[in-house]
Amino acid sequence: MTTFVELLIGGLSAGSVYALIALGFVVIFKATEVVNFAHASLLLAGGYLTAVLHEDLGFWPALAVGIAGAAVVGAAVEFLVMRRYRGSDTSVLAIVTIGVDILLTTDLTRRIGTDVLSLGDPWGNRVVTVGDVTVAQTRIAAFVAAALLITVFLLAFRRTSWGVAMRAAAENPNAAALMGVRLGRVSLSAWAVAGALAAVAALFLTVFPTPGLERTTSLAALKAFPAAILGGLDSTTGALAGGLIVGVTEALATGYQSDLSFLGRGIGELAPYLVMVAVLLVRPAGLFGTKEPVRV
Repeated sequence: MTTFVELLIGGLSAGSVYALIALGFVVIFKATEVVNFAHASLLLAGGYLTAVLHEDLGFWPALAVGIAGAAVVGAAVEFLVMRRYRGSDTSVLAIVTIGVDILLTTDLTRRIGTDVLSLGDPWGNRVVTVGDVTVAQTRIAAFVAAALLITVFLLAFRRTSWGVAMRAAAENPNAAALMGVRLGRVSLSAWAVAGALAAVAALFLTVFPTPGLERTTSLAALKAFPAAILGGLDSTTGALAGGLIVGVTEALATGYQSDLSFLGRGIGELAPYLVMVAVLLVRPAGLFGTKEPVRV
């Protein structure tokens, strides 16, 4: 039972971080109807800035710079690249994001090389013990930080003028433009918000018990992609639910790997995708996604 509780807590913590990344996918999709495959490079950019600056600036200022830097990179990608293809088919725009991701990730991995970079977090390898259950402080911090950020985002999305503009653009871009909503500004802000969320996620993906930031850290975004899909790409609530489902599924499958040996090795890495496929077979739009009306 102790093992299960520890795995569950770890899964919820990891899932909350995946939810932050999935929320970035959802924000951009709602604003532009584009699946952003460059999200992994935004995550790596935010983490890299924090890692290289924390010794000179201290952890919190470096984290702030990393978040702001990832937001600027995201906004720059939208303004310099994506805006030039406005009006193109969404599949073309998705392919463009793949090209952007290759360029950014290649440059960042060249800079990181074979090093494993510490982000200088204040929690270190300290743990909290309650009864027989032991949990790393970084896991608790990840869950709390993700919960606060997601709550702030949802409140802003529902109760601010930016949120109204975002929802209007997602519902009907042409009507929103006629009503005075600046679609370019909405798209720019969506990319900036996605970059900022990715930078925070990069922090908690690279702290204890992981060794630090390395060139493969961006692959974590691939784990958040099924979270966004199974939750529904146009649903902010779905991003939260999908992230938690993926995190818990991965943690339990990895923790009970020995009992699932008949399924082969690495089932923990595969489990989120199996859950995604199972959900899509029943609900093609995802758990909270909007079903497209079809005239018959």
